[in-house]
Formats: sequence, C-alpha cells, structure tokens
Amino acid sequence: MMVEPLFIGSEIYRNSTYGTWHPLRVPRVSTVMDLSRALGWLPRSRFVTSPRAKPKALHVWHDPEYVSVLLDSERTQRITERDRRRHNLGTPANPIYPEVFRRPATAAGGSLLAGELLKDGGTIYNPAGGTHHGMPARANGFCYLNDPVLAILSLRRQGVTRIAYVDIDAHHPDGVELAFSGDPECRMLSVHEDGLWPRTGGLAETAGGSAFNLPVPRGLNDDEMELILDQLILPALVDFRPDALVLQCGADAVEEDPQSHLSLSNNAHWQVVRALKDIAPRTLVLGGGGYNPWSVGRLWTGVWGILSGHEIPDVLPERAQEVLRRLSFDGNSRGRNPPEHWFTTLRDRPRHGAVREEIRRDVAYLAARLRLL
Repeated sequence: MMVEPLFIGSEIYRNSTYGTWHPLRVPRVSTVMDLSRALGWLPRSRFVTSPRAKPKALHVWHDPEYVSVLLDSERTQRITERDRRRHNLGTPANPIYPEVFRRPATAAGGSLLAGELLKDGGTIYNPAGGTHHGMPARANGFCYLNDPVLAILSLRRQGVTRIAYVDIDAHHPDGVELAFSGDPECRMLSVHEDGLWPRTGGLAETAGGSAFNLPVPRGLNDDEMELILDQLILPALVDFRPDALVLQCGADAVEEDPQSHLSLSNNAHWQVVRALKDIAPRTLVLGGGGYNPWSVGRLWTGVWGILSGHEIPDVLPERAQEVLRRLSFDGNSRGRNPPEHWFTTLRDRPRHGAVREEIRRDVAYLAARLRLL
C-alpha cells in the first residue's frame, strides 16, 4: 500500500488552452501545482508526471474510429463536416486546438495510471481529471475523453470490484452514468444544478438502479450541502462499503463561477473531501469543471492540502500570493476586479443559509430509496 498520497500532474496544462474565448482558456492545473509548491505541499516525492494514454489504451471504452479522428484533428488542425457531425468535434464547445488529443490523453493517462497505482490501496489526486461528459464516440461538454470511466475500468482490471463514484460538479456526469448504468458493483451519486446542461440526472433517474441523482436549485449554500453530505452521501457510501472511491470535485459549484448558479464556498467542497477521503481503502480525487481561475486554483489547492495532511493557512505566504496575483481573467465581471482575499488566502468566507424545504424533501426521497435496497 502506498505510504503517502500522490499528486498526478503535467506541464502540458500550463500553456494549453481551448482558445482565447473558451471557458477553458483559464489556467487551472498549473495554478494548483504552483500554489502547492509555493506552500511547500508538493515535494518531488509526492509528484508523478502524468503519462499520455496511448490510443489503444483508450479503446477500452472509446470507439477506435473516434480516437483516430481525434488524433488526426490534432495533426491537421482541421475536421471534416462528416466528422464534426458524427463526433461533435470542431464545435464552439469542443474546438480543435493544438493539443486537442495530447491534453485529454494526458488527463486520461493520469487516471489510468491511478487505477494501477491504487491496486493495494492509497490516495491519489489527479486535478486534470474529471472529464465526466465524454462519450464513447463523441466529444461532449468540453470533454473529449472520459477519464473517470477509464479510471474505474483501470481499477477493475486490478481486481477492485465495488467502486463508488461521487460527483459534486455543478453539471451532471452523463458520460459516467452511461458507462455504468445497471452495474450493481458501481454506486454513483451526483449533486448538480437542476436544469443546467446537459439537463440529465433527474431525481427519479436511477441509471438502472446504480445512480442516486440530486438536482439542486440555484443558490445552493454551504448548510444545504452539509445536510446532503450527512443525510445522503455518507449513508449511501457506508451502506455500499466500496473497495474504492472516485470523487469528482468540480469547482464550478462555487458562487464565483461564471458557468453555473450555485452559491457554495470552497469550504463545502473541502468538507466533502474530509468526510470521504478515508471511507474506502482506495481513493482517487479528480478535478472537473471550474472556470474562474482564482476560485478553481484556491479550491483545488485546498483539496490537495487536505489529502496530503496539511492545515490550510489563514494567510498565504508571499510566494503563494504572487501565484494568484499573476492570474488574469477578462471573461466575467466577477473576475475583472477580484477581491483582495482571492490573493491572500485559500479559504472563502462560509456561505451559510436556510435549508430549503425542497432540498430536505428530495434528500429524504433518495434516502428512502437507499433504505429499500
């Protein structure tokens, strides 16, 4: 069993973007790497350079023709109209850009490697992962490949059978549900914004009995998330007794994110990580959505701090503040004039609020379903 948690990362994310206008033009993984090093949290012994998944390794779930088209589109920087329609490539959401194969294949390679390294137990963090919308033969929702699916399949190849997948991204993990629908050895839980793209994951949608979906209303606050954690997520995992946990920790559910309408602080995400990190003998934590560079970098760095046993400081050292002050974001009014605490601390102010009756009702509905299993 591995002694210390490992961080899987790569320099490919430092200068690679989806384009000057795309939500994923912002630096994310490189910011987490830089902040973690500035805090002294990421020694060389904890860092693993992510391999790039070879095309054949992707065929375990992705269609070989699609992988081939993705490779060719990186080489030529073009896409035919037929392939655009068939594979959803070269669209505003899923553009062709210089690293259109190498970047997602690196994230996928990290998750495939994590499954192998976790064979005998341990904890791994792959913040570049979490691309939960990718479909077998098409790109979907900024996701060209589906590394959570590949991670779970990698764990299965190591003999790990009962796997729990928890997703707290603002968007529903439609690709993961497709992959493991009806699988009694995979329990999937998703908390996501009601009505937000891809508009799947309704309360009554069970993916053949394998999924518990909780679509939440706009403005979800920290106290509501705490109730969801205590009354749904934890009981569902304790009941399932997983051999491994895959946690997708998308940062787009925080209030400052421009792509969703939830109102969590990063404290809510960290509370979930603390509660779940030791619930199974094997834990893989992934990134996911998140489109405000300051909120993503601060949240995901805090996740690594929790996993690696560090206290989150009240005030960041100067080197870490410099990392945050170098960031820029011209795509949202909340990012043009960032508040000072985005530079000086990782922690948001908690966002407390009343727990709405509809959330209590829907959590009770899912908890009752859990008791019937």
